[in-house]
Amino acid sequence: MFKKDSSLFYTCSLIEFIARKTKNHPKYVIKSLGNDLERIYEFEDVFHCEPIEKVADDFITRNNISNGNFDYISKCEYRIPGYWDIGKVFERLIEDCYIQEDVFTAIREVYNSWLADKIYNFNSDLYFQPRDYLAECYKEGKILE
Repeated sequence: MFKKDSSLFYTCSLIEFIARKTKNHPKYVIKSLGNDLERIYEFEDVFHCEPIEKVADDFITRNNISNGNFDYISKCEYRIPGYWDIGKVFERLIEDCYIQEDVFTAIREVYNSWLADKIYNFNSDLYFQPRDYLAECYKEGKILE
């Protein structure tokens, strides 16, 4: 487990918020943030004092993140999970699958994984499955029966 799990939670939630706002895949957001990914993680305790909308706008502007066409929200036929909810899913997946690794490598690998794409299908129930199930799916490289 990472020492700063609240920082990981905030970082994952902000990635999700920016992705939704700009209609980009979260892995594109991570790539666009570059070294600011580390800045967000390290200074989460400062950034969370401001509204997430403002923090997101600042990083969108700072990193010239333009609008894309990855719209996984409008395709959702059911209740749309909040960005905090999805941030928690990814925080737990990273914590459960990357015990000792560099947190930034872990973030990039999980968000670029096949499982991230499956989680983003909000018409399935995958995103609210138990954390140990998601971790095992990730480690096995497939959805387990």
